Amino acid sequence: MKGMTIIVQTITRLVKIFILLYGLYLTLTGHLTPGGGFAGGVVIACLYILLTLAYGRQWALRRFPRRLAGSLDSVGGFIFLIVACLGFGFGGMFFVNFLERFFPGRPFALLSAGTIPLNNIAICLKVAASLFLVFIVMAGARLLEKKDRTYDYKQEEEE
Repeated sequence: MKGMTIIVQTITRLVKIFILLYGLYLTLTGHLTPGGGFAGGVVIACLYILLTLAYGRQWALRRFPRRLAGSLDSVGGFIFLIVACLGFGFGGMFFVNFLERFFPGRPFALLSAGTIPLNNIAICLKVAASLFLVFIVMAGARLLEKKDRTYDYKQEEEE
């Protein structure tokens, strides 16, 4: 897939920063408003899917390779696990909000949610990387029909 027309590529280039900022906004303010790590991760994954559709699969994989996406997916899960275990270590229970003890917050303040923003960031990384990986794998998959009317799956290799 080589990409789309110059019109689609120009519009994508103009709106990509706004989509990224909206995904980050949803992630960072998820404890105050509807949204959070999952919604922000989906928006950021949609940005990379839009870039892949506009510029082509190979262009997107040069800028955001599978290995980096897999690493970000693992880092998101690891951060989530670390925050949960720190709650067990500092608060006595798994996933307890241990930061509230050290930094008591005010209601409706950005830095008042303790560990929730850390969990939102971890979930955002995990969801964005996972959805992009699923899209890339499905975009490169081909279903081939054999002569005996059975089907075979073939994955296109990266260049």
